Amino acid sequence: MLIATGGFGRVFKITSNAMAGTGDGIAIPYRRGVPLMDMEFYQFHPTGLYRLGILLSEAARGEGGILRNNEGEAFAARYAPTLKDLAPRDMVSRFIFEEVKAGRGIDGKDYVYIDLTHLPPEVIDAKLPDVTDFARTYLGVEPKTEPVPIQPTAHYAMGGLPTDLDGRVIADAAGTVIPGLYSAGESACVSVHGANRLGTNSLVDLIVFGRRSGRHMLQFVSEAKLPSIPDKPDLPAREQIAELLARPGTENGADIRQRMQEVMMDKVSVVRDAEGMTEALAEIDTLRAAYTKVGVTDKGEVFNTDLTETLELGYMLDLAQALVVGALAREESRGAHYRTDFEKRDDANWLAHSVITKRG
Repeated sequence: MLIATGGFGRVFKITSNAMAGTGDGIAIPYRRGVPLMDMEFYQFHPTGLYRLGILLSEAARGEGGILRNNEGEAFAARYAPTLKDLAPRDMVSRFIFEEVKAGRGIDGKDYVYIDLTHLPPEVIDAKLPDVTDFARTYLGVEPKTEPVPIQPTAHYAMGGLPTDLDGRVIADAAGTVIPGLYSAGESACVSVHGANRLGTNSLVDLIVFGRRSGRHMLQFVSEAKLPSIPDKPDLPAREQIAELLARPGTENGADIRQRMQEVMMDKVSVVRDAEGMTEALAEIDTLRAAYTKVGVTDKGEVFNTDLTETLELGYMLDLAQALVVGALAREESRGAHYRTDFEKRDDANWLAHSVITKRG
């Protein structure tokens, strides 16, 4: 089996991920004892549309787009005098975070502008058609004459199911392979990205390791013996669904989901510290307890989105907890993981992967 279900950006309030980016494919094996690796490394892209998280291409800054705060200042130069607006994604995301924290967000809110109005209209049309279309369609903003509201958006998981170079999921630090289980794409952590993926390198996950996984699977199925199948292999899934449908439901799943996304965005996103993450972990534990009392209103057996979203919420709570535990443990700053209480990279103690396993 190959797991290629993408990331889990929906654990955050603002994300570029599709609505389906809830991490089910990662969480299901995690619940069954398969480890997850480097969960604390989640990349935030600096230019997501305000409130929506829809990604504005890095080309906007590459073509000369300028980030501006509420005072109209091109603030990136203050943080990175040489790179300015072309600094790496994690750095620019932190610049925006600091501006908002200092009260220089637009109208005191949690966003800034990317300004393209100084670019020739023909350049905007030729080089940035997606950027302009998104801004017009979703925000009603004309980028040729108006600055576009943006904020950091949860974009890409560097962590996930640990795999070897052939996409085989591994069970421990010794590299023990779980026979027949593969993963590729954003759900896998073969770790070509380390702590911070570079632009377009997601294609390596997809094309290179997707191909390697497929080729190795072909070899595996031609040589491996068919394993014995337990009686009623679908029973655990059926029991899980039956239990959800039978709950009286005293808690609202939508409220739990919203609170999880808010606390993850506020305390475990671009900038982190022990105090905030400890508070987030306590809140997630509270939400996990509340989740056991969430009921499913729709009892139907066909296209039951209420049931689907309730299942997804449970998986997201598991992954949010794993991410925070990993981020708390890693007492340094590295790549996309930035802590104000441990601002330096610590190779002596932390030039290593983190692995989390669910017990019991």
